[in-house]
Amino acid sequence: MVAEAGNGSEAVALALQHAPDVILLDLNMKGMSGLDTLRALRDEGVDARIIVLTVSDARSDLYALIDAGADGYLLKDSEPEQLLEHISAAAEGQNVISDAMADYLLARSEQRDPFTALTERELDVLQEVARGLSNKQVAAQLHISEETVKVHIRNILRKLDVRSRVAATVMYLEYKSH
Repeated sequence: MVAEAGNGSEAVALALQHAPDVILLDLNMKGMSGLDTLRALRDEGVDARIIVLTVSDARSDLYALIDAGADGYLLKDSEPEQLLEHISAAAEGQNVISDAMADYLLARSEQRDPFTALTERELDVLQEVARGLSNKQVAAQLHISEETVKVHIRNILRKLDVRSRVAATVMYLEYKSH
């Protein structure tokens, strides 16, 4: 152990000063929350493995911290030996999640919105295409050039991993009907 911080701001300063390999971060801290501290660490370019150690078994906390760049999420009530194993695994580059929380991530990945990769403008284009509009009509509707519409459609097809605008439309309509 190189350092111990009493709050988020101190954690960021110490991480920049010592460049640790692994950071254990409590979710509930005085001042900055663990989530805000994690974001600050990542914004500052800290590339240490950051493991959140918490009592919270709330899905929303897990999702927010993983999305913000946490490399692990461990519950404090885990067995001490298991915590040590997870921390060692994280130091070796693995992402670690307490067993009790792993099912939440699995369930989330199965229902993940495939359209989150699209920009707002690409979604606008896809919605108009799904309404049956041609490229020219989409361009007029969105006040952009037809060439720009074509670029957006190419990006949509690539991001959704489909080969045609029909396939993208079907995917969009099926997903939105759930």
